[in-house]
Amino acid sequence: MRQLAPILAALKKHKAGAILIALQIALTLAVISNALNIIQQRIDRADRPTGMVESDLLTIQNSRVGVDIKDLQPLINADIATLRQLPGVADATASSSFPLEGNSWPEGIRLDPAAVDRLARSELYFIDDHALAVMGVKLVAGRNFRADEIQTSDEDNMSWPSQVILTKALADKVFPDGSALGKSIYIGNNNPTPSTVIGIVDHLQASWAGADRYAYMDYVTLLPIQLTRNSSTYLVRAKPGQLDAVRQSAPAALVKLDRMRIFPEQGIRSFETVREQVYKSERGMATLMGVISLVLLGITAAGIFGLTSFWVGQRRKQIGVRRALGATRNDILSYFLTENLLIGTGGVVLGAALAIGLNAWLMRLFELTRLSPVYILVGVIALLVLGQIAVLAPALRASRVSPVEATRST
Repeated sequence: MRQLAPILAALKKHKAGAILIALQIALTLAVISNALNIIQQRIDRADRPTGMVESDLLTIQNSRVGVDIKDLQPLINADIATLRQLPGVADATASSSFPLEGNSWPEGIRLDPAAVDRLARSELYFIDDHALAVMGVKLVAGRNFRADEIQTSDEDNMSWPSQVILTKALADKVFPDGSALGKSIYIGNNNPTPSTVIGIVDHLQASWAGADRYAYMDYVTLLPIQLTRNSSTYLVRAKPGQLDAVRQSAPAALVKLDRMRIFPEQGIRSFETVREQVYKSERGMATLMGVISLVLLGITAAGIFGLTSFWVGQRRKQIGVRRALGATRNDILSYFLTENLLIGTGGVVLGAALAIGLNAWLMRLFELTRLSPVYILVGVIALLVLGQIAVLAPALRASRVSPVEATRST
């Protein structure tokens, strides 16, 4: 504390440099705390569970050429039967889509068919009685569809089924008292017929990775309908350790069955590959923010080191005088560390306010969450510690100045 007065006096004399370093620290704190927030948000998005057992799951997408839509269903049935009989395959199913596939079909859910406003927006998956097992989705209440309940329809002539299965999140949204099982819902708003909830699954994610922007990421309705489309999507559950073999045998078996089909460039993928490709940009953004944060920390450390080195060079005579008057090396070292700590404290206080303001601005422009105080605290600690480390070398050099050498210098 006895050094505080001369430190403040010195900072007042060299206020331009001190202000610049404090502003640099403030700006760095504002950026890296928000960068940490962005990194965590991106990682959370990329790692969020789909509700499926994602290992040993193969996705196959293919389109048929020159086939009338009314002739498609027997061909799809033959494909599924062939896939189920392949060595290494535990089960297979046809689905209108699957989590992260991107082919989203959302509809409004109502309890009153005449209601204008929907209670929730829900992703629709058109599946058969094998889908839950293939996906690895956990049924927590009610039952699965039976084989005799599966309808076949094209998109133009489809009617809503009398039975549906909901995710728990959707069931709790529509029926907050927990009474969804056995109750009726209405899908869409074109005079729909009622559909009875016969089962509830623990969790299943919507097909579009951006569905959270429209608040239906976890709201999924499963319908016992096999849609006849020229483009078919198959999910194949491989036995443990057999995924690579099935990845090779399944397309070959389908081509052998019917050569009049096309596999798109990304048509045959393990689900792990699907996840990696969908969230590649999220992880890339997290990496970029991490690199930017490290660069800013390095620049800030270099600035503190440079300024302190400059001040040590300017104050050699004053340091020598203090040494001659009895100041120890520890006193000189403590002087520069305390001086830097004061500058850093001012910088982080200003930086915390800037960080909150920057976050509020980013929240208005982008889909960012509110900045956690933890990230500000981490940034404050990192910058103060980094500042003390950066100033340590020039401070040690100052503490080794000889009193005689300093007092003789001009």
